[in-house]
Amino acid sequence: MKFGEKFRAEREKLGLSQAEIAAKLGVSRNMITRYETGAAHPRNREAYKRVAELFGVDFNYLLSDDEDFVVRVSEQYGEDARKQAEELVDGIHGLFAGGSLSDEDKDAVMQAMQDIYWESKGRSVRRKSLRGRRKKKDADTNTDAGAENDTDNNTAENAG
Repeated sequence: MKFGEKFRAEREKLGLSQAEIAAKLGVSRNMITRYETGAAHPRNREAYKRVAELFGVDFNYLLSDDEDFVVRVSEQYGEDARKQAEELVDGIHGLFAGGSLSDEDKDAVMQAMQDIYWESKGRSVRRKSLRGRRKKKDADTNTDAGAENDTDNNTAENAG
């Protein structure tokens, strides 16, 4: 069962309308509709925790493995990365749509794709960090070289 289905089922168990749940969570009724139809998800773990507390359910119950992956990506790398992660998950689900893989094999493929994603993100972050250090080193080298030239010029002027 996906987040939207769980959300709606829990809301209905409490006998609350979408408007009542929206008021309790501090979001619009439209957002609740989007949650229930799967068009949107809470943006971070804290939002999931607020929903879980309101419904009196375990936080982990609300998250599927895919949703947990997307939330972790979003928290660590921001909104653009969240969109990429959602596209990755959707693409993988598309591969399975007509497939004959067992659930266990599907989970293994999904886990492998998530591992690849995290590894590539880590490499990307390391490359950006390395570029930043190189630029700083180049700037420091240029500053030092400029200072040496100034020293040489001052020495020549003083000698003359």
